[in-house]
Amino acid sequence: MAISKSRSSTASLQKSNRTPAKTGATKTKRFKSAYSKDEMVEIFRRFSIQRPEPKGELEHVNPFTLVVAVALSAQATDAGVNKATRALFQIADTPEKMLALGEEGVISHIKTIGLYRNKAKNVIALCRMLIDEFGSHVPKTREELVRLPGVGRKTANVVMSMAFGIPTLAVDTHVFRIGNRCLMAPGKTPDEVEEQFLKVIPEEYLFHAHHWLILHGRYTCKARKPECEHCVIADLCRSPEKTFDIPAPLVELPPQIIGGAAL
Repeated sequence: MAISKSRSSTASLQKSNRTPAKTGATKTKRFKSAYSKDEMVEIFRRFSIQRPEPKGELEHVNPFTLVVAVALSAQATDAGVNKATRALFQIADTPEKMLALGEEGVISHIKTIGLYRNKAKNVIALCRMLIDEFGSHVPKTREELVRLPGVGRKTANVVMSMAFGIPTLAVDTHVFRIGNRCLMAPGKTPDEVEEQFLKVIPEEYLFHAHHWLILHGRYTCKARKPECEHCVIADLCRSPEKTFDIPAPLVELPPQIIGGAAL
C-alpha cells in the first residue's frame, strides 16, 4: 500500500514539473520594433520633409460621401471609385437622398466597381442605420463606425482621420509590408501591426503617418523589390532585404496622390 502511494506521489510531482514548460511553449511571442525612439523620430522627420502634405485620392464632399467612398474602395482602385461616384454624389450626398435611390439606383452608378451588388446593399443598409441611430450624421468614434454595414476597422480609421482630423493609423497592404519588412512594427495581423506602430510613431507625426507609409510602400519600398537606392531612410533601415546603405537626397517630392488598390 505504501509503495502504491509513493508511486502516485512521484507521478504527481513529475506532472507538476512538466506544466511550466508546456505553458511557456504556448505563450504568444511579442515582436518589438528594431528602432530606438530617436531613430523613429528621424525616420518620420525625413518623411515629413519629403512629403509635407500628403493627400488621399478618394473624392468626397462631406463625411457621409467619404464613408461611402471608402467602403466602396474595398478590393477596388480609388480612381475607379471616383469615376463611379462623381455622378452619384451629385444627386445623393446625404443618407436620405441615397436611401431614396434604393439598391438598384445605387447599382446603376457603381456597377463598374467590383462586388457592386453587395456594396450597394451595404450602402443602403448604412444609410438606414445613419438615419435611425445617428440622426443622419456620421459618427466620430471607431466603435460606432465599425457598426455601420460595410465598414471595418481600416475604413473607420480612414474616416476618422480624413473627415474629423483624428490621428489614426489605417493598415493596408503597404503599411503592413513596411511594418514587417523594415522591422518597424512587426505583427502577424493588420491589428497587431497597427498596435505596434502606434507605440513607436512619434506623436507629432502620427496624423500623416498613414499616408507617408502608404506612399513609401507604393513608390519606394515596393512589394516585389524595394528600391533602396531611392530610399531616404536607407542608412537607418534594418530590413534583411535592404540592398543599399546610402540614403537618397532629402528633398521635397512633387505631389503624389494616394490611389491604387485598397483593402
